[in-house]
Amino acid sequence: QVQLVESGGGLVQPGGSLRLSCAASGRIFSIYGMGWYRHAPGKKRELVAVITSGGSPNNADFVKGRFTISRDKAKKTVYLQMNSLKPEDTNVYYCNANLREYPRRPRYEYWGQGTQVTVSS
Repeated sequence: QVQLVESGGGLVQPGGSLRLSCAASGRIFSIYGMGWYRHAPGKKRELVAVITSGGSPNNADFVKGRFTISRDKAKKTVYLQMNSLKPEDTNVYYCNANLREYPRRPRYEYWGQGTQVTVSS
């Protein structure tokens, strides 16, 4: 069974940095896009950043210049380097992967369990 395990969240002061990691494991034939979303209770889930299998990133406007997404295909891991963090970045961040478990079978979306990021002085 496929699992996405996130790490790296925590409490940081405004202006600080955090690096989130998300490792995929289990029965995986091929991983396509990977990304990060955030979702606060009572609010809509919003895209933070995604990256294609070829390494092309796409960031939300509110993180451009501050966050950088990257991936290590060999490790099946996606990263989110978050710099210049603001209190409004406080949220639960979820890892997402679009992948195929078996050849010639459909692709599905998988989600991690979420990691809390709190930006506060």
